[in-house]
Amino acid sequence: MAARAADVVVVGAGVVGAACAEALSAAGLCVHVLDRGPVACGTTAAGEGNVLVSDKAPGPELDLARDSRRRWPGLLAALGEELGPCGAEAEWEAKGGLVVATTREAVAPLAAFADAQRAVGVRADPVSSGQARELEPYLTRDLTAAVHYPEDAQLQPVLAATALLAAVRARGGEVCSGVPVRGVLRDGAGAVRGVRTARGVIPCPVVVNACGPWSGRFAAAAGVPLAVLPRRGMVLVTGPLPAGVVRRKVYDADYVGAVASGDADLQTSTVVESTRAGTVLIGSSRERVGFDDRLRTEVLGVLARKALGLFPVLEGVPVMRAYGGFRPYAPDHLPVIGEDPRLPGLWHATGHEGAGIGLAAGTGRLLADLCTGERPAVDPEPFRVGRPALMQEA
Repeated sequence: MAARAADVVVVGAGVVGAACAEALSAAGLCVHVLDRGPVACGTTAAGEGNVLVSDKAPGPELDLARDSRRRWPGLLAALGEELGPCGAEAEWEAKGGLVVATTREAVAPLAAFADAQRAVGVRADPVSSGQARELEPYLTRDLTAAVHYPEDAQLQPVLAATALLAAVRARGGEVCSGVPVRGVLRDGAGAVRGVRTARGVIPCPVVVNACGPWSGRFAAAAGVPLAVLPRRGMVLVTGPLPAGVVRRKVYDADYVGAVASGDADLQTSTVVESTRAGTVLIGSSRERVGFDDRLRTEVLGVLARKALGLFPVLEGVPVMRAYGGFRPYAPDHLPVIGEDPRLPGLWHATGHEGAGIGLAAGTGRLLADLCTGERPAVDPEPFRVGRPALMQEA
């Protein structure tokens, strides 16, 4: 890697870092992307590819999710024109989602949540049990309520990150894997002047911390502690099934509560969705166990049993593999996007937890707009770095 100067160094080659790098390079900046491991091998590789509006209550994160959902199709189409269709294939599927209740106690909260989303413009269509089974013929008959979200979508996250980074390269930037950043260098005024790597110093006035669950460690090493922690999740993957067994993302209404919870203990909720390859992804779990990456069979067993409750047809279907990953968790459940007030030139794009893939397109554009002085489409204030939740627990 040539240690030539850059306008921006993005640390982290997952989908959020890739989206930031793409947006910054589209604005005309020379961008280098560095990662200690292979491209998109961390949280992005362990993601399910969800681009969701269905699981977010009205507020800043939903605003960012809706902006990102609008951007993803156009961004992928533009990358296809720039790189050729083979260079930007991300398996985009605007297949919608279905949120279901299987108990009487869950009916009113599900309806209230959907009402609140509709009030801010989200399509959240209540459907009867019969209509839900028309959408998903193999769904359990033990339904008490259901809401269809036509705007929910899915993509293949590693392919998406790879396409974004290919555009950065095509515009003259660099993408270097296997290059850990060992420090952020400051000038005499205390602002960023470069990064130190195993291969030398790269001069730059701007560094973007897109290290996902490791963002807190990176920030601390730069002298500006940030309360971003790892939150672990696990997923089961079945063998390929015939087309149409599971047609979209389907999850139990308790998933929304699990996403919003700050509890460190294990939480599980039922999520079942298909992929273009025919496999079915089964989740989801959340727990704060640091960077302990051991697969826990008892958690996988809970996920399997809950999935059977939604889709009895899955009984006897072989599990091909299981995997786990760490998600970047912020105590107030909001992403961290913006410049660090303690270190001019250091920007953060992290804290998305399990929503980073869906929020990446909007995050990249928001950070690039702020960095270049353009007027952002989404209010950046709720995502600011200096908010109390990030500083008090850092």
